[in-house]
Amino acid sequence: MNKSSSFLKHYSSSLILLGAISIGCILGLIFKEKSVVFKPFGDIFLNLLFTIVVPLVFFSISSAVASMNNIQRLGKIILWMMVVFTVTGIIASVLMLIAVHIYPPAEGINVTMPGITHFQELNVSDQIVKAFTVADFADLMSKKNMLALIIFALLIGLSACTLGEKAKPFTAFLVSGSAVMMKAISYIMFYAPIGLGAYFAYLIGVLGPQLLGTYARAMAIYYPVAIAYFFIGFSFYVFLAAGKKGLKIWWPNIMPAAVTALATSSSMATIPVNLEAAERIGVPVDIREMVIPIGSTIHMDGSCLSAVLKTAVLFGLFHMDFSSPWAMVTAVGVALLSGTVMSGIPAGGFLGELMIVTLYGFPIIAMPIISMIGTLVDPPATMVNAIGDNVSSMLVARILGGKNWQNLPK
Repeated sequence: MNKSSSFLKHYSSSLILLGAISIGCILGLIFKEKSVVFKPFGDIFLNLLFTIVVPLVFFSISSAVASMNNIQRLGKIILWMMVVFTVTGIIASVLMLIAVHIYPPAEGINVTMPGITHFQELNVSDQIVKAFTVADFADLMSKKNMLALIIFALLIGLSACTLGEKAKPFTAFLVSGSAVMMKAISYIMFYAPIGLGAYFAYLIGVLGPQLLGTYARAMAIYYPVAIAYFFIGFSFYVFLAAGKKGLKIWWPNIMPAAVTALATSSSMATIPVNLEAAERIGVPVDIREMVIPIGSTIHMDGSCLSAVLKTAVLFGLFHMDFSSPWAMVTAVGVALLSGTVMSGIPAGGFLGELMIVTLYGFPIIAMPIISMIGTLVDPPATMVNAIGDNVSSMLVARILGGKNWQNLPK
């Protein structure tokens, strides 16, 4: 009886979400194209998350930094966060590299080459400036400028931290603001079963047939690899971070965030649920409120998987040798840049694809081909991207806090 009640306690929210999603999928199969009527109910949920994500990111990061008594710890968190982001990105890229050599994605793909498309030339230096800064304070209030907001929040938090006693009231305000945002998230999540169920009804009914089109072979590679990385790879990372005890508490708490990412295809929209999960898992507040918001912008294991797949598809379509050491090493390098550095730049996905095309000398008409692949694999890619941030926060906590870092609920 105790085991049953314990199971329901840990998995009740996940079971409710999965039940709502299952109903949504059934409705999508029944109503097909008419399932578009469910989309507004899903949009409401997505809009609520997007509305809260900007103040949430600001308060969580600034309060975490402002509350630090040791600036050296901040530096260590950022250092090890970047190390973890880089290592997991390389691992994801290498796994996809192995997969595309076992099962070449371009075999059997019949793609009609479109006419030459004129793309607007992007000035990379301007894009970098726009990524890290904005011209007006009001522009920070947009989720489109998330990296600039993160830098601003770090600056405000660091200023409050270094001022010490003088900034105590302001620091208290930041901490209180973070608590209020987290409470607001808990209220929004009451609507999650309806919102996510409606979104899945729309996805299955309206977009489902598109997933069985020309790019089926590419998806037949990406989806299993992404799912395997999610279940096996993340379980391994969690085990390294927190052992068997960590695994037992991680899985029931992470599923709402995973489902949110899968349904919305937005790492930003998943930040609130991801932070809530990290709190329940026991990740220290200063680590989770740094790693997860920043990771949602510059840490994309799912995008690393996608970048290698796109490269392999183009090599196959244009009958180029993808087995050479140079091709494989550069593919991993490009994937790492796409999944970390460029993911934080406006139009970063486009820049990553443009880098793939130009680096290997493909004609510009290759752009629409890999752009479509990116669209079709977006849901599982986003799930891997978002949940990878949660896992990374646990790994950083393990590195900085030792074996007994976690404050796991009993």
